[in-house]
Amino acid sequence: MDKRYQHQDHEQEIYDLWEKSNSFNPDSDNQPAKQNKNDSKPFCILMPPPNANDPLHIGHAMFATLEDILVRYHRMLGDDTLWLPGTDHAGIETQFVFEKKLKKKGQSRFDFDRETLYQMIWDYVQENSDVAVNQLKKLGASADWSRFKFMLDKDIVKIVTQTFQELADQKLVYRDVKLVNYCTHCGTGFSELEINHKEQKSPLYYMKYGPFTLATTRPETKFGDTAIAVHPDDKRYQEYIGQEVEVEGLNGLFKLKVIADEYVDPEFGTGVVKITPAHDFNDFEVWQRHQDEIPGPKQIIDYRGHMTAEAGPYAGMYLKKARQEIVKDMQEKGLMVKIDEDYKHSIGTCYRCGTVIEPLPLPQFFIEVKPLTEKALQALDEGKVKVHGAGHDKILKHWLENLHDWNISRQIVWGIRMPVWYSTDNSNIHVVFIKNNERIEGTLKELLNLYEGKYSLDEIEKGLQELRAPVNIKYIISPTSPGENYLQETDTFDTWFSSAQWPYTTLQTGQLNDFSRFYPTNVMETGYDILPFWVMRMLMMGLNKTNDVPFKNVYLHGLIRDAKGQKMSKSKGNTINPLEKIEQYGADALRMALVIRSSAGLDKSVGDGDFKATRNFTNKLWNATRFILMSEKSETKGTGDTEYLEKLSTITQEITRQLNDFKIGLAAETLYNEFWHWFCDECIEKSKAGEISQSTLIKGLITFLKLLHPFIPFVTESIWQTLQKEGFVDKKDSGLLIVSNWPH
Repeated sequence: MDKRYQHQDHEQEIYDLWEKSNSFNPDSDNQPAKQNKNDSKPFCILMPPPNANDPLHIGHAMFATLEDILVRYHRMLGDDTLWLPGTDHAGIETQFVFEKKLKKKGQSRFDFDRETLYQMIWDYVQENSDVAVNQLKKLGASADWSRFKFMLDKDIVKIVTQTFQELADQKLVYRDVKLVNYCTHCGTGFSELEINHKEQKSPLYYMKYGPFTLATTRPETKFGDTAIAVHPDDKRYQEYIGQEVEVEGLNGLFKLKVIADEYVDPEFGTGVVKITPAHDFNDFEVWQRHQDEIPGPKQIIDYRGHMTAEAGPYAGMYLKKARQEIVKDMQEKGLMVKIDEDYKHSIGTCYRCGTVIEPLPLPQFFIEVKPLTEKALQALDEGKVKVHGAGHDKILKHWLENLHDWNISRQIVWGIRMPVWYSTDNSNIHVVFIKNNERIEGTLKELLNLYEGKYSLDEIEKGLQELRAPVNIKYIISPTSPGENYLQETDTFDTWFSSAQWPYTTLQTGQLNDFSRFYPTNVMETGYDILPFWVMRMLMMGLNKTNDVPFKNVYLHGLIRDAKGQKMSKSKGNTINPLEKIEQYGADALRMALVIRSSAGLDKSVGDGDFKATRNFTNKLWNATRFILMSEKSETKGTGDTEYLEKLSTITQEITRQLNDFKIGLAAETLYNEFWHWFCDECIEKSKAGEISQSTLIKGLITFLKLLHPFIPFVTESIWQTLQKEGFVDKKDSGLLIVSNWPH
């Protein structure tokens, strides 16, 4: 053995050895489970699918390490063990990255029809699709790559669309015009879970509105006002309730009715608010309560962030510019009373690009969630799912109890296109299409009738970029066209709609009997930050689809922070590239540093000091082995052999119990301390004095190699192969450490 463990000389060779032996595949004959197949229990983890074309970050390294520890442990126990890997198409995130590439070329997504753009993104993803997989292998991930799945695999897409049809048959799908959280930069709506809220200072404008003064942060929406509201108990305004008041605007006089609604806070501003149903969620709800009194929503901001024709002279202006011009013009006309420049309030921003979210009315498909959340809550109450992680079970229940209906429509190209079809007999369908590099839009009535002979339905379908159908239109759900003269919905499913089905889509499209063999899975391990996005929705969808929970345990790891405990970010320059740390310290050192002393649901700080310490630990293991192999062989029983073996058994039982209880960080710490301070500092010294025989000491080394293997697989396998060549490994354990039996 070399004087020091050089990870660069061993890791790739060892991983190739594992793959060549087919050790990751539960169907392989090279499995501990095959030795006692009748008693073999299934153990399955589904890999949270990273983005297909993105390099791994430190959070990926954390999930891969934790899951690999559990998988290697259960494989050695003799369980029928599957770790099923895959990658996600990552809808808006992938399209967002691709659009940045287009921008560098002076292009935009609006330059292409949806089919062309989809193919361009597909090609881009395929070119980089092995990035995540290769990096997971560098970490030592022992996933069964023969069962690898991609979210846009045809068989997975088929099940996702079937699920949509089944939900519709259950009357849990509906289409309606509601305000959605819309990002005018990304060009799509989002669910409430995907909005980042932040406090900021914004001017609060006090404006004259007829006999009132009212305050707003958004004077540009005044063209969409349909009413004025006061609190029903506000004594200041009783005489106005139910009356119409004349308001001087920038386009002359107009009338608005004054309504009473408890939504109005008498303490905010002057206790008078304008109601703009098309651009404010609260105002939309006020309109729904007063539909018989006031007009419906009037949209004055379009889906690209510009003012509509309703805004008169400001039509076509970008939102920010329009606000500046409107404020200036109101000041000139004496309609602006004052401006509070230090008003603090919360704004919603796009979680991808940071653009301020615009509430906009849009016909969307929604899932009625209450029947789904009720099943999930019942499963939690009955203990069918256990959440490991610092009170996150209560957080999960809170989300389930308060979840709004789920908007699953996304106005992007990259994803699973909705299997929804509209008859072109409805001439009010609005379309945008590309012909000869020209972007053309209008209703079918306008395009097919007014321009006789210029455009055909075939041309529109071929160049289709976007379709917006009236809310009351009839539609057909079908994986293929229901006939001639039908156009397919251009919206795609929310990424989380397809990923919520990951547990059953992957197993139902895998090897024969995988679903009956491994569902429900044993553990869903992921970061606590996507508990409401993904874990909750998998629970809802899995129960509805299969009548069983998709997993029995949820293990939530925390965020990885820097050595000072700060959240990592590119702007701070404190991010950790796991591949660089593997190159510098080795995969084992990275893995051990991430998990040691970690706890479910709590954040973990790491830095170079931690990586150096765990690299030193791999060298300690290597050097201890070198010393033992170089020691003089002695078969004479030592006076301390019995006590030594008893302690070894106690350590084995403790590690087994800790792993069974999902105390993974504690198990790593226990092994670190017992090997370094007990085995090396005490037992090796006793062996020098003849109190522990070499053969007995080697039994302990072999036990520690097995116990440590799930945590630091490369160095332990390297040492195992050396011991095997020297004849120190029992014949029943001959072969690879990865498929040896767990010590008892």
